Amino acid sequence: MATASANIQQQLQSTELEQRILKRSILCTLFIAGAGIVFGILCGSMSIVFDGMFSALDAGMCSLSLLVSRLLGQPHSRRFQYGFWHVEPLVLAFNGSLLVLLCLYAFVNAVKGIFDGGRELELGWAIVYAITVSIFCFTLYFKQRRFNQRIKSELIALDTKSWLMSACISSALLLAFVLSWLMEGTRYEYLNVYTDPFALAVLTLALIPVPIKTVMAAVREVLQMTPDNLDCKMESIMAQLTLEYGFLDYSNYATRIGRGLFIEIHIVIPESMENSGVTKFDKIRDKIADAIGEDGPHRWLTISFTHNPKWL
Repeated sequence: MATASANIQQQLQSTELEQRILKRSILCTLFIAGAGIVFGILCGSMSIVFDGMFSALDAGMCSLSLLVSRLLGQPHSRRFQYGFWHVEPLVLAFNGSLLVLLCLYAFVNAVKGIFDGGRELELGWAIVYAITVSIFCFTLYFKQRRFNQRIKSELIALDTKSWLMSACISSALLLAFVLSWLMEGTRYEYLNVYTDPFALAVLTLALIPVPIKTVMAAVREVLQMTPDNLDCKMESIMAQLTLEYGFLDYSNYATRIGRGLFIEIHIVIPESMENSGVTKFDKIRDKIADAIGEDGPHRWLTISFTHNPKWL
C-alpha cells in the first residue's frame, strides 16, 4: 500500500512538472514565432516566415498539450469513468496533422518561388536571426529532453521533437544563408535568389516524416490497436503462469491509450483450485501485476478467475 501511495504521489509530481515545462515552452515558442515572422518580413525570406509560422503553430499545439495534461490530472467523472486517456492520442494526431499540412503548404510555396525566379534576401539580418534562434532552440531541446527522461511524458516528448525540428530548421537556414553570403562577388552570385525557396523546399521534405510518424502512432492508439511488444509480453507472462498453476485456458486483452495501460485477463482454473480461496487468487493477481509492472494511476488491470470457459 505504501508503495502504491508513493507511486501515485510521484505521478502527481510528474504531472505538475509536465505542466510547468509546457507553460515555459509556450512562452518561448511565442517569442520565437514573433521574431521569425518579423525578421522574415524584414529580410524578405519565406523560409524564415515558415520558421515563425511553424513556431506559432507549435505554440497552439503546446497549449492543447497543457490542457490535456490538466485533464489527465483530474479525477474520473461520471461521464468519463475511465478517465481522459483517449484525449492524449487525439491531440497528438491533430497536432501532427497540422504540422504535415504546414510542411506541404510551405513546400508548394517553395517550388512556386523557384519557378518564379527566386527572391532577394537581406543576408545580414537573416544570418543574425538564424544564429540566435538555433542556439535558443537547441538549448530548449536539450533541457526538455533531460527533464523528460524522468517524467516520460508523451506530450513533452512531442514538444521536445518540435524544438529539435525548430533547431534543425534554423541551423539549415543558417547554413544556406552563409553559403549564399560566400557566393556574393563570385560567378555563382546569380544563384543567391534561389537560396531561400530551395532551402525551404529541402527543409519541408526533410521534416515531414516526423509528424507523419506521430500521426500514425496516435491513430493506432485511437483505434486501440495492441502494440506487438505488449501482446508478446502478456502472452509470455500467462504462458509461464499456466505452466506453474495448471490453468486450463485463458484470454487476455491489452492496449495503450495515451499514457493509459488497459489490461483484461480471464483465467479458467482447474477443479483442484476451485476451493483455493480468495487469498490464493489474490496472490496470483499480485504475481501477474508485478510481472506487468507500470503500477500507478495510469494502469487499469482486471483479472478474473472462472471454471466455465464461456466467460473467456
